[in-house]
This record gives sequence, structure tokens and C-alpha cells, in this order.
Amino acid sequence: MIKAIDLNSDLGESFGQWTMGNDAAVLEIVSSANIACGFHAGSPDGILKTLKAAKRHNTAIGAHVAYPDLVGFGRRNMDIASDELIADVIYQIGALQGLAKAADMTVTYVKPHGALYNTIAHDKRQALAVIEGILAVDPQLVLVALAGSPLIALAKEKGLSVIAEAFADRAYHSDGTLVSRKKEGSVLHDSKLVAQRMLRLVQEGGVESIEGIFTPIQADSICVHGDSPDAVNLAKSVKELLVHHGVEIKPFAPSLMVTKV
Repeated sequence: MIKAIDLNSDLGESFGQWTMGNDAAVLEIVSSANIACGFHAGSPDGILKTLKAAKRHNTAIGAHVAYPDLVGFGRRNMDIASDELIADVIYQIGALQGLAKAADMTVTYVKPHGALYNTIAHDKRQALAVIEGILAVDPQLVLVALAGSPLIALAKEKGLSVIAEAFADRAYHSDGTLVSRKKEGSVLHDSKLVAQRMLRLVQEGGVESIEGIFTPIQADSICVHGDSPDAVNLAKSVKELLVHHGVEIKPFAPSLMVTKV
């Protein structure tokens, strides 16, 4: 049984007058925050506000890099040339680092978003481009990747530290891949069910797939999507149940190993 695990959420996704999620409430619960960098969501002012709130809650922050897709919220596949994708990743990390410095925060990891996240889990060309972009900015940045994906070994081979991630509010296939958002049942909303699934993940090392088969998943971080209308309740339920069973919630970044109580 895992004794400690990171709980993260995708935040900073509001844009001007358009509000996405409840960053303030979620930051009281999670140990790490994946902050939008402006490509799929997030205006500079909104991102800075979220960073300042993360500072108040001693929450680790990472760059939530994405395809340049504001209209599609970064959830549409894009066949981007490698050199362009490398530059996109560098640009987004750099933008967040600048805002983070103003908030007296340090970006410690990178977690790709949406379609980019799912694509590089298995697409070697785009994966290598993302890896190269991260390395060009700071080789010490940690990459957050889908648990069980080939990307983990590839990134480690190139010298990056990698954290394997599981999703609390998403359904899995028996091969460990996420069920497409286009399919019914792909997104989970029952807070009690979600919490029980994550407890099983921690205690038994896996979850039940959409096919009804126990699927092994080894993860060091659990994600609750911040854009979900149930995000606060889901994150709170997961944390409370895990803590009740003796599991600490704390960020994986070595310099920020502070338990969230």
C-alpha cells in the first residue's frame, strides 16, 4: 500500500470574463497545481491570480502545456511539426516561469494537457519534441505522464525525471488507456465512487476498467480535472478517504515535500 501520494488538478484556465472552475477552493485541497499557459486556456491576469493563491496554500506548481487550441480547449488532435512543437513547449514554460517569479513561486514540473497529453503517451515523434522542449528550458523539470505509457521510459532515457499519473475522474480501458471523452461513461461524477476507486488504486495498485476488468496502474500522482463541475467535491472526497486510511497527500517535487492537511 502506498503511504503518500500527490493530488493534482488543472487550474488557471479562466480567460478574462470567462470563468472556468473554482481554483480557490481546489487549491485548499490539492498538493500540486497544473497551471494553464495560455495556449488552451488561461489569461495572464487569471494565471497570475491562481499562482498567488497557490503560493498562499504552499501548493507546488507545474506548466500545463498544450496545443495552440483555445477554441477546442486543447482537446483536439493536431499534427504539429516537431520544431514548432518544441518552440511551443519552450514558450509556454517560459511564460509561466515569468508569471511564477512575480508570484514568488517556482515551476517544478511540466504536465501536458488534453490531446497533447494523450498523443505523446504513444506518439514517439511528438513525445520527443515535448521532451526536447522541456530539456531546453530546464533539465531539472519533472515530466508528468500517463501511468503505463511508453512515454515514461522514453523520457527517462532522455534524462528527465518522470512522475506517473492516474486520473480519479476518468474511466480506463483494460489496457490502461483512458476512455475517449466522446464515449459515454468516460468522465466520472460520483464523488464516493471516485474516492473508492482511488483508495483501491493506492491499496491494490489498480482500478476496475470500463470492461469490468481489474487494471493495474502504478501512479505517484492522482489528477482531478479542475474544469469538472464536480471538481471540488471530487478532490475533497478523494483526499478525505485517503487521509482517513493513513495516506499522506503531498507534492512529488523534492523541494516542496510539505504535507497538505
